[in-house]
Amino acid sequence: MSRKTKRPPNGGRPWHGRNASSGCSISISKRAVSAAVSPTDPCLADPMSLPKNQPTARFALTHPIHLLAFGFGAGLSPVFPGTLGTLVAVPLYLLLQPLPLTIYLCVTGVLLIGGIWICGYTSRALAIHDYKGIVWDELVGYLITMMMAPQGWLWVVAGFFIFRFFDILKPWPVGWIDHHIKGGAGIMMDDALAAFYSFVVLQLLVFWFK
Repeated sequence: MSRKTKRPPNGGRPWHGRNASSGCSISISKRAVSAAVSPTDPCLADPMSLPKNQPTARFALTHPIHLLAFGFGAGLSPVFPGTLGTLVAVPLYLLLQPLPLTIYLCVTGVLLIGGIWICGYTSRALAIHDYKGIVWDELVGYLITMMMAPQGWLWVVAGFFIFRFFDILKPWPVGWIDHHIKGGAGIMMDDALAAFYSFVVLQLLVFWFK
């Protein structure tokens, strides 16, 4: 006796119907359903492995490299992430400021060189060059600005605003570097140069007022 094969309704063919409220035709097939739930769908795939045009807190805070690039979360701010990233540098500067100048310069140099890789890594993961939430460059830029600065909150605040001025204004060739040099090197170099301008201005203020 032959076994009867149970066939799905409508013989397994695509179902066609009409939405009663809108009058629009609806066609659903097995292929469409399988595509809708495909594991390659970006909505279903692991968000940590995908490029992020709008990075989430999970992306920025649970990966150690992204955590550094985003300034320990400061770069997630929807407004003024660069300013907040610079603020994160203030307590770090206060920790480094009492150290001998040679140690301060060595630590800042390591953070600068390491930042090329850190910012480049996160930039590639985001598939966006110099994403606004990447603020490690602002953090290092503030440390460069504050080299040899006198003690006191007046200079801490002055250095903060001077650096933010040059980082936002981007005088030549800072703006040129920002637009023409890609990758981690470009991200770090424009802020490092803005920080150098800031360092010079701050030292002139120290010379005039000290």
